[in-house]
Amino acid sequence: MLVRHGETEWSLSGQHTGSTDIPLTEAGRAQALALAQRLAGRSFALVLSSPLSRAVETCRLAGLGDAAQLRDDLREWDYGEYEGLTSKRIREERPDWYLFDDGCPGGETAEQVGERADRVLAEVRAAGGDVALFGHGHCLRVVAARWLGFPARDAGRFALSTATLCVLGGEHERPAVWLWNESVA
Repeated sequence: MLVRHGETEWSLSGQHTGSTDIPLTEAGRAQALALAQRLAGRSFALVLSSPLSRAVETCRLAGLGDAAQLRDDLREWDYGEYEGLTSKRIREERPDWYLFDDGCPGGETAEQVGERADRVLAEVRAAGGDVALFGHGHCLRVVAARWLGFPARDAGRFALSTATLCVLGGEHERPAVWLWNESVA
């Protein structure tokens, strides 16, 4: 199960929020509490969270904070020089810029984020049961793409809103998406 963190000021404004540790808004905290209702009664063999406070707080408010282990590999994309900028602002200088194809100057490429996602997925596969991953929009999209065996750059095809749930699994021994971008608030 993939869980994107709740709303922040920068997710509202569309600013790329990689390493800047932006807290949840009041609405983001309410979204995380709504996640708790959706996750109540579920048992997880492993709970992993990005160490950034917006993911950690979402995990805690969703009721899984005590079980969570922090993983740097679940941090959001390193946007380098584009940290804090909107896509619109970036495209004023680079009209054809697309994160999943072009990456970020001074930051990461899709392939680099894919390497991190692959390490997380190795842990997921070894867990022996259901797993909850708390993280960020672009990174979790890459996790989903890599789960399905797609190149990391194909993650751009998976839109992901704040405070949403996604369920990855399998069907007939093949990776599958069972639920995508379900809003609980």
